[in-house]
Amino acid sequence: MSQNTLFDNVWDLHKVANLSGGSDQIFIGLHLIHEVTSPQAFGALEDKNLKVKFPSRTVATVDHIVPTDNQSRPFKDNLAEQMIDTLEKNCIKHKIKFFNIGSGNQGIVHVVAPELGLTQPGMTIACGDSHTSTHGAFGSIAFGIGTSQVRDVLASQTIAMNRLKVRQIWCENKLSNGIYAKDLILHIINHLGVKAGVGYAYEFAGPAISALSMEERMTICNMSIEGGARCGYINPDEKTFSYIKGRLYSPQNENWVQAVKWWKSLRSNESSIYDDVVKLDASKVEPTITWGITPGQSLGINQKIPSLKDMHPNDQFIAGEAFEYMGFKPGQPIKDTPIDVCFIGSCTNGRISDLRVAAKVLEHNTVANHVKAFVVPGSEQVAKEAKEEGLDKIFIKAGFQWREPGCSMCLAMNSDKLIGNQVSASSSNRNFKGRQGSPCGRTLLMSPAMVAAASITGKVSDVRDFISK
Repeated sequence: MSQNTLFDNVWDLHKVANLSGGSDQIFIGLHLIHEVTSPQAFGALEDKNLKVKFPSRTVATVDHIVPTDNQSRPFKDNLAEQMIDTLEKNCIKHKIKFFNIGSGNQGIVHVVAPELGLTQPGMTIACGDSHTSTHGAFGSIAFGIGTSQVRDVLASQTIAMNRLKVRQIWCENKLSNGIYAKDLILHIINHLGVKAGVGYAYEFAGPAISALSMEERMTICNMSIEGGARCGYINPDEKTFSYIKGRLYSPQNENWVQAVKWWKSLRSNESSIYDDVVKLDASKVEPTITWGITPGQSLGINQKIPSLKDMHPNDQFIAGEAFEYMGFKPGQPIKDTPIDVCFIGSCTNGRISDLRVAAKVLEHNTVANHVKAFVVPGSEQVAKEAKEEGLDKIFIKAGFQWREPGCSMCLAMNSDKLIGNQVSASSSNRNFKGRQGSPCGRTLLMSPAMVAAASITGKVSDVRDFISK
């Protein structure tokens, strides 16, 4: 088993007890909740007449079901209105901090927590959402949990888990111009497979990872779950500390000095032992797009969709299913694939830096006539900052719809949905069948910059043709 990695250090510090069957009881330092996976958990507390154990360690926001075109209350969707109303009442009853619409801090839970300084190195973080792995970008161990575990954390501030193995993914060199964190993580998932991470925590490291901004690191860790890993993390460094410092919930003054000292002591080092190490050359990554129905079915912009005979036997069945669903043929190039809808947003790529790179591509360009394009900021803070920089005007002038914060078409638990078999160029994280609201809608995952390029041409295009060298 791994030893002296950041994962091991944080796990051991938060282990409360050894449980029968080999699992551990782990204390959760920060519990994030939203409107979708919390109602049943609160209901279970009611049934047992229990209170929330540590209300100050739970923070709520609303993101999945909120409409992005009109957020006035009551929502037009009665179920959505019931869900936000239930969350509001539960937070009031249990004295839980709730960042509601109009608070200035509402948004996607995995965008809000980092920008407020709630997410910090050395923490254990849990949320009833699989992409909680995002927070590992700060050197925390962050898990997505199910509703029954949400109940457990509310009631006891702990969960039962089996200890994970640790795989280090070492990314050598640096990404080339026009290549982004989204391209890198899609490349990694394609290389390792969507099941390779089962039973593992992924530690992302190497020069290419160190060169990434904190928001790019969040993109990497966000999609570690798509590679099968339970969590993904990056060791904290000066970029991490600089990002956190001065935020609303970050340590202050002498507490800050002590916190940084402690955070540094947790990092993996030369003595760390891993269960597995994988090395990749980031300089060889090109703009990467998914062509199938799993995030692992991807290829570079200049590559052609592989044939079944060129795939591992274990991958052939799902690939055959993807060919039938997507309408692609073996040997077909992904470049120039026609696009109907372009979506920029989600907990993967809805941050201010994502909007900046997309706006840079769109400046002095116009969305193709047949394309519906919209951009959804990840939070009210992101929206505010984008407007201050004039990014909203660039998007609107180019032909994008500017929306209010929320999860939007990432999973379409709102009014933002594909229609029929439309093809979406999406900056989100999953391309499963029906993921974006239509049972036959087709999703191509790519970076926000690539989505912007596709919106201009109306087809999958190489963003490097739109940016200066």
